[in-house]
Amino acid sequence: MRFKSRKTAGYQVFAVTGVNTVSFAIDAQQASTRGLLGFAVERIDRIEKQRYYMAGFKVFRSVIPQPAPQLSVSTFNHPVQSFVWDDFTGKPDRPYEYLFHPLKGTARRLDRSAAPIHIKVRTEPLFTRGRHDVFFNRGVASSQAYERKFGNKPPDRQPTEEKKVEAAQWLSRDLDEALLEFVRRARKGDTLLGCFYEFRYLPMALELRAAQTRGVTVRLILDAKQNADSFPRDDNLDMLRQAQIPRSAVTLREARKASIQHNKFMVLLKGKDARPSAVWTGSTNLSVGGIHGQANVGHWVRSAAVAKIFRDYWNLLQTDPGGASGDDPATVRSKNAALRTRVETLTPVPGSKAQIVAGITPVLSPRRGDKAMNLYGELLDTARQQACVTLAFGVNREFKELLKDNSDQSHISFLLLEKKDQPAANSAQPFIEINRSNNVYMAWGSFLRTPLHQWAKETSARGLGLNTHVSFIHSKFLLVDPLSDDPIVVTGSANFSAASENENDENMLIIRGHRRVADIYYTEFNRLFNHYYFRSVIESLQQEQAGSDAGDAMQSSIFLDETDGWLKKYKRGTFRWKRVRVAAAMRGFRREKQVP
Repeated sequence: MRFKSRKTAGYQVFAVTGVNTVSFAIDAQQASTRGLLGFAVERIDRIEKQRYYMAGFKVFRSVIPQPAPQLSVSTFNHPVQSFVWDDFTGKPDRPYEYLFHPLKGTARRLDRSAAPIHIKVRTEPLFTRGRHDVFFNRGVASSQAYERKFGNKPPDRQPTEEKKVEAAQWLSRDLDEALLEFVRRARKGDTLLGCFYEFRYLPMALELRAAQTRGVTVRLILDAKQNADSFPRDDNLDMLRQAQIPRSAVTLREARKASIQHNKFMVLLKGKDARPSAVWTGSTNLSVGGIHGQANVGHWVRSAAVAKIFRDYWNLLQTDPGGASGDDPATVRSKNAALRTRVETLTPVPGSKAQIVAGITPVLSPRRGDKAMNLYGELLDTARQQACVTLAFGVNREFKELLKDNSDQSHISFLLLEKKDQPAANSAQPFIEINRSNNVYMAWGSFLRTPLHQWAKETSARGLGLNTHVSFIHSKFLLVDPLSDDPIVVTGSANFSAASENENDENMLIIRGHRRVADIYYTEFNRLFNHYYFRSVIESLQQEQAGSDAGDAMQSSIFLDETDGWLKKYKRGTFRWKRVRVAAAMRGFRREKQVP
């Protein structure tokens, strides 16, 4: 939901809420900011009868010259020096009030006489009866919060059973509960059709077995390609045995062994006539690492039309189509072509952004050509204000070609990557570098490998033994002008690559004009981007400025400015200025009575 405060002494606050997240921007164009040292942020929760100042991260050096590891400070004394701020500690469907107190004076003698800017918000509910519900895990095992709460130890190595459950729950947030709830909604006589790349999460397998026991028809398609290390085939088959799911309910996807069955979806069909009802999709593999480790999203769609398309797609894949071992080359080509033709017929791709209709447009794979990738590239490149994308396996070269001619007058593009974008070893193609000169800002999976003043050494999902290949960013979504009145969200299983369009079994949804969906994805993107952007900067400083210079640079970056010099970062035309202007221009505000 979207909110704005009344103007107070020239200040106005804008807010966007997700389920657990709130993103704020403060418009100060008409305020007197000379001498401004930042904002003390106060939160009121009338449900739990709480009123307190939010935690801060940076400190005034003259007040705390040597902040110790695990130091906790408040914005009451160490304010937020930014016009863009986020609270990632909200509870679902909860009304909150925030007061942004402008502070002047000096670090040791703060002037608190200015009137605060007061804004009321409400977070989104976790579950609704509407068309869309969206569930993000926390996806930040590499965090100060995990280190403080659980000591950088994996959930199964916590000291007590209670702590083990708490650690696992903290990492997964509500993603695992939502997955299980989708299965529980199936009643006797209903049907669940599942299609999974990784099927090795025991709680989910047992839940599906329980559904069978209560009279639900459960049928699964699992990746079982015979490859060099038999992954995920062996794990998938082992999970079937552990959960005692009969093989008669399972189709093993073995054809086209050079490609992967990369889907992660379920379809709910209601009643004896198997009426298409709902779809679960997203980026989450059924594995401990998918749910508790790397950043992932699950998306629940209640739409008979969308469920029918996914049912038809499931029926196609259930035949294990495509070239099989033992087929001659001509037969392989013929079978693969037939598969692509049928998938293309099921879900034609819009030819351009203008042709994307309001509502939900599924895009399934494999298919021929690059029509889908061209559409995603157009969406990324032609946003009016901003675009945000997560990229688990690097930046598509075609995306770079589109973005490289963007200037500082273009929209802002945010790229959240698993790894830093840099030249590949022994690559024959010249490296295309895109950066802030193209109005592109990147963050990538990283963590604090050594203590840094009040920040302690962190671990990662890989360090916890939760993930091996993709440790940080596994989600696959694209946001186009998410704060406008016509937002576009692309989400699903595909990695924005040629292989995901032409070779793998994949599914994506293009969702146009749904503000609740856009708001949830946008605030969660902010949470992940901001978390990893700080760590990416520190990692770059450590790599590029080895030695004392790096230490000095990092030291200065963790302290607050003791003058109003930080305001220079928000001069007209700067990146930070543009972020505020995008928020101030958003549409579709929730009409809540504001406190004067």
